[in-house]
Amino acid sequence: MLHITLPDGSQREFPGPVTVAEVAASIGSGLAKAALAGKIDGKVVDTSFLIAQDSPLSIVTAKDPDGLEVIRHSTAHLLAYAVKELFPDAQVTIGPVIEHGFFYDFSYKRPFTPEDLVAIEKRMTELANMDEPVVRRVLPRDEAVAHFKGMGEHYKAEIIASIPSNEDVSLYREGAFEDLCRGPHVPSTGKLKHFKLMKVAGAYWRGDHRNEMLQRIYGTAWATKDELQQHLSMIEEAEKRDHRKLGRELDLFHLDEHAPGLVFWHPKGWTLWQEVEQYMRRVYRDNGYQEVKGPQIIDKSLWEKTGHWDKYRDAMFTTESEKRDYALKPMNCPGHILIYKQGIKSYRDLPLRYGEFGQCHRNEPSGGLHGIMRVRGFTQDDGHIFCTEEQILPECLAYTTLLQKVYADFGFKNIIYKVATRPEARIGSDEVWDKAEHALMESLRASGCEFEIAPGDGAFYGPKIEYTLKDAIGRQWQCGTMQVDFSMPERLDAEYVGEDGARHRPVMLHRAIVGSMERFIGILIEEHAGALPTWLAPVQVAVLNITDSQAEYCREITKALQNQGVRVVTDLRNEKITYKIREHALQKLPFILVVGDKEKEAGAVAVRARGNKDLGVMPLEAFSKLIAADVSSKV
Repeated sequence: MLHITLPDGSQREFPGPVTVAEVAASIGSGLAKAALAGKIDGKVVDTSFLIAQDSPLSIVTAKDPDGLEVIRHSTAHLLAYAVKELFPDAQVTIGPVIEHGFFYDFSYKRPFTPEDLVAIEKRMTELANMDEPVVRRVLPRDEAVAHFKGMGEHYKAEIIASIPSNEDVSLYREGAFEDLCRGPHVPSTGKLKHFKLMKVAGAYWRGDHRNEMLQRIYGTAWATKDELQQHLSMIEEAEKRDHRKLGRELDLFHLDEHAPGLVFWHPKGWTLWQEVEQYMRRVYRDNGYQEVKGPQIIDKSLWEKTGHWDKYRDAMFTTESEKRDYALKPMNCPGHILIYKQGIKSYRDLPLRYGEFGQCHRNEPSGGLHGIMRVRGFTQDDGHIFCTEEQILPECLAYTTLLQKVYADFGFKNIIYKVATRPEARIGSDEVWDKAEHALMESLRASGCEFEIAPGDGAFYGPKIEYTLKDAIGRQWQCGTMQVDFSMPERLDAEYVGEDGARHRPVMLHRAIVGSMERFIGILIEEHAGALPTWLAPVQVAVLNITDSQAEYCREITKALQNQGVRVVTDLRNEKITYKIREHALQKLPFILVVGDKEKEAGAVAVRARGNKDLGVMPLEAFSKLIAADVSSKV
């Protein structure tokens, strides 16, 4: 008898080998209908998979994360099926699952148009409604190469030819379409109901710019209609919030091909930058950090000592002078150790906290650049704490508390915490790793934070906490980090004199709260949809006159507010007041002050708050108190 153990611990007996589908049917018709795949010893398999020995089994449905993965993978094949039906000359290449969906790359004689996408999606729906079975078969590699060459699918034949000759390959067929794939896949196309094609982009064959440019069709697929609609709504909202679009509309910054991956900050954008930087500078000052500044270009030999040259050489910008090789710094930590090493340090000096708004450069691939979110030149709010092993826990605890306050001030209250533990390839004793991981986890527990464990995701030199923000529309942004490093102080010979009079290695804690300033400002713009809170808004108030007779009074208001520290502009143009109000409202200003003869005579202002809220007429002094309270509250 064959014994199948289900997730609840119960067992099913069968007289001989049985498929996943048959097991599901034995449990109930509802489960049989919902089954998309099975999971045996952690491996997801087709419902047609034949179980020949006693095994644990869970039935995978659309409610499971693995089920959604199978749906998306199968929908990629459905896309290729539809393309081949409508454009027989198109050649298929690869079609993997990605976050929220899938893509498939095609070689075709002309660019696909938006109208083509509509037609392809319609054909996908028709094919899904045919509910054709998805059938797997296995061929020897060489036979599979000949099979796809015979079909004229040269890209697919090339992929298979790169597989070792002694291996078999699996193919999946649905109707007239057959594709190379490891699987698993849904049992039939009728399981694919909720999908949407999103866009077409270019992609080089095998990611090599020397190869042909293919056409990549992106799509999304979900288990339910509601989930699909929620995702499409989120995308629509994200497009409205796109920091690149808002950066242009609000005149904050621009990007230019003369300096790819680098940002040109306009006056208003640089004002926003300075508000973030000066806030973080106060955080440094109020929490025991000493601000430092390291050089931009450092000799190659230092990067060799730290290990960065071997690991990150391709991502570093280099230069040469007087027969010496240099690199633009991709990170600030080695420079901070060199500062630490100037003069003898005692255990009484620890913890020693350095902070720097350090500008770094990394040669990111051009295809990976994204507005100011991913750039080649960026500034970090970089901090390094030199401490003893005993100080790791209190330093991490204080840091998490500080980070939570900073994020709350910027409007982020939903933080996801993750502890990345020791990787297989690492340095240092298990005892030291135990202490470091324990300190990180205990610091989060003491802060009242629930956290996930990311096994093996730590750096080779130590574990780390990753702090991820969840924004207003549910997207996640990993920003903050706290890393425990035993390696770099060793490599660069950093020491302190202990209480015993002997020399010891300090532990180095790498920490950043906002991370890349450019990226964090992009996140802020998208979080607030450009309507930044008053304390961050580049322009906080616009003063508008109705006629020329109020011009001088408007100047007096502007001067009084500027003396208060308010960022204010005056609009005295000879335009209709409704036009001027609308124009400044589109700039998402927190407040617009309108002044006519009545306001002038009363020494007052008519106040409009963002969102077309009429706060009425009030004395200038009352408005001054209102905006001061608004700035102070950081709401």
